Amino acid sequence: MQETTIKKGHPPGLYLLFFTEMWERFSYYGMRGLLILYLTKAAVAGGLGIAETTGSQIYGFFTGFVYFTPIIGGWLAERYIGQRRSIFIGGMLMALGQFSLFASPSFAADTQVIGMPILTVLGLLLLIIGNGFFKPNISALVGKLYEQGDPRRDAAFTIFYMGINVGAFFAPLVCGILAEDIFATKTVVNGVTEISTYGFRYGFLAAGIGMLLGQLAFNLLAPKYLGTIGVEPDGKVDKNSTVQKAPLSKEETDRMAVIFIVTLFVVFFWAGFEQAGSSLSLYTDKYIDREVFGFLIPTAWFQSVNPAFIVIFAPLVASVWLYLSKRGKDLGIPYKMGLGMILLGIGFLFMVGAVLERGGDVQDTAVKASIFWLLATYFFHTIGELCLSPIGLSMVSRLSPLAYTSMLMGVWFLAPFVAQIAGGFIAAYVEVLGALQVFALIAGFVILAGLILIAIAKKLMYMMHGRG
Repeated sequence: MQETTIKKGHPPGLYLLFFTEMWERFSYYGMRGLLILYLTKAAVAGGLGIAETTGSQIYGFFTGFVYFTPIIGGWLAERYIGQRRSIFIGGMLMALGQFSLFASPSFAADTQVIGMPILTVLGLLLLIIGNGFFKPNISALVGKLYEQGDPRRDAAFTIFYMGINVGAFFAPLVCGILAEDIFATKTVVNGVTEISTYGFRYGFLAAGIGMLLGQLAFNLLAPKYLGTIGVEPDGKVDKNSTVQKAPLSKEETDRMAVIFIVTLFVVFFWAGFEQAGSSLSLYTDKYIDREVFGFLIPTAWFQSVNPAFIVIFAPLVASVWLYLSKRGKDLGIPYKMGLGMILLGIGFLFMVGAVLERGGDVQDTAVKASIFWLLATYFFHTIGELCLSPIGLSMVSRLSPLAYTSMLMGVWFLAPFVAQIAGGFIAAYVEVLGALQVFALIAGFVILAGLILIAIAKKLMYMMHGRG
């Protein structure tokens, strides 16, 4: 480890983790891009025919628990099985989950559980449990490649975050074209192209194959490029060691408190941001003009806009942080995150514009809003995400005591857990309150939360004790 602090480049293990995470995110975002449509489209169209309000809540609970189980998976990895084994277990469970979704339409008439085919429920449960083992531990391994204080750490998490978004970019394109074009049946009604049946299962199949590719690379190359990092649990009680039994210092507890406080605020961010897969996706499917030069853009493809923007703009945002840092004007973690929340709120104001262009909450699907409202929304959401999400991963790595890193990564993912469930209910209320009111309320709440976080940022910086 000492040698890596001298070199200017990054250890090759970072790029292995990049590749592994890229395929895991391909798997997850490919499935997620189709999930709300799969749940709500009529059975004759290849979906489950669940009402949009119920489907939005199911979507919210699923994506929420995907972010809850990492705190359990992080704890198990640190105490008992190690991070490398956890990543393997999680990856294989998620692959099985995708294949269960692929097989589900063949058994749709079989046993139903909570109104869904049993293989659909099984697939979603396997994805939830698998992600719990996988997600916190691969993020923790990135931090372990660098010693505390290594200036390359933030850049490493930015590179790693690019891996997340490369996978997230290609996933909806591949899975979307399979489900909404290649294996779909289309009809033309009054000059408008519509999909009569979807090929959702083939999108899920592609997601499962992607997960297996990532696992194959990780398990074959980890011994060479990661050495013994993450093999043994860091928090395992060793009766011959006094280091693990040492109580936490005041500085360590202060830093941990910052993680919890910031996590509470970030709930508001993710509750708005994750509308992309639910209310924004449903609104896009019905009310955004998706036909370009005679081609009907698959709804799932819009899930690729955010990661595409991240790949384009991440270097620019990183250069801004570097520019400020070199001049002694670094904003600090809480300020950056507060700014990210405000930008997310501004993004939703563009969705308000889309609703107003249509004349308000008009139910006529023939009345469409311009695609540019949606693209502007995703642009501001992306810049907001770049101010918050990779900064948060780096923050947890910086502030966590060594033996608690994976568990505190799990705590960081508690924010999306609460936010996703809340977001599912928010999406359901679009049908009740109307899109105009819901989008406007989201914008207002997120901007207010961002301003409050900025107001207390100075106190949080003090509690970080030089690691902000």
